[in-house]
Amino acid sequence: MAPSPRSGRARRALLTAFVTASVALPVSGAARPAVVPAPAPAAVAPLDSAGSSALKARYAAGRAEIRAARDMAARHGDRRRATALTAMARPGRTFLMFDGRDGGRGVEVLGDLSRARRIAVLVPGAGVDLDHYGRLRRGAGALLDELGSGSAVVAWLGYRTPAMLSPAAMTPGRADEAAPALRSFVRELSAAKPSARVSLLCHSYGSVVCARAASGLEVADLVLYGSPGTGAGSAAALHTRATVRAGLGGDDWIARVPHVAVPLPYGTAGFGTDPVTPEFGAEVFDAGGAGHSGYLEPGSVSLRSIAGIVAGTAGGGHA
Repeated sequence: MAPSPRSGRARRALLTAFVTASVALPVSGAARPAVVPAPAPAAVAPLDSAGSSALKARYAAGRAEIRAARDMAARHGDRRRATALTAMARPGRTFLMFDGRDGGRGVEVLGDLSRARRIAVLVPGAGVDLDHYGRLRRGAGALLDELGSGSAVVAWLGYRTPAMLSPAAMTPGRADEAAPALRSFVRELSAAKPSARVSLLCHSYGSVVCARAASGLEVADLVLYGSPGTGAGSAAALHTRATVRAGLGGDDWIARVPHVAVPLPYGTAGFGTDPVTPEFGAEVFDAGGAGHSGYLEPGSVSLRSIAGIVAGTAGGGHA
């Protein structure tokens, strides 16, 4: 069957965006500060238990890594990074892992993981790194407040996210790199907390990461929001026993991004089927009027919907 005119227009629009990003990336990259050096982190013992002693050891190791990265940033002369890392190392902040190299990676726990009956793992999208970590943590905090006691939220910045305006944000390469780490972390978490209900919350490009990692994971829900597509044609193609849910805010610009996958000589640009469409087959939740970065805003419809999913009280059917 010949492609429809609408499909052809969408493909041309995506290719135009891809070429624009390819040209713009060197310009935007040139304006960024030099990469801030950080030490290679030490290996940590697996989290085979979520008891208080095991968690305290992991949190102490994470704090030590943050302080080492802070000291190196200070010696490098980057006071902004050093100040941010000083805040991350404060008492009460709890990181299961930290790596300050190459934009930064970290896994921070909000709430009491040892007692949590419900655990949400937030997987961020493009543009989130150590210098833009605050918005990920604010969203995690808002979700924890909405969930209340008996819950924990994990901000999983466990991969090298692509820049917002870059070819990497339109191709699956970074997601392919990230998927093994996410899969390993979720399995570690599930083994440490076998009775807890675990939900993966996947924002924007993070939905591509989650899709790559989904097969075989023992999670209750796979929640895709603000998604450019997943690279899969349907929820069934994700090969997960989790309930796949999708939401799109009324003010989210991602709705205007063509949901097509365009073959290129060295890969594919775009991620195909929109997860909120009937043909994808996800359970669609009410995201209200959320903008692309506003799904976890306090008081929002989208936050209430997502908290209901994590708590296991959300209803819904196939769109």
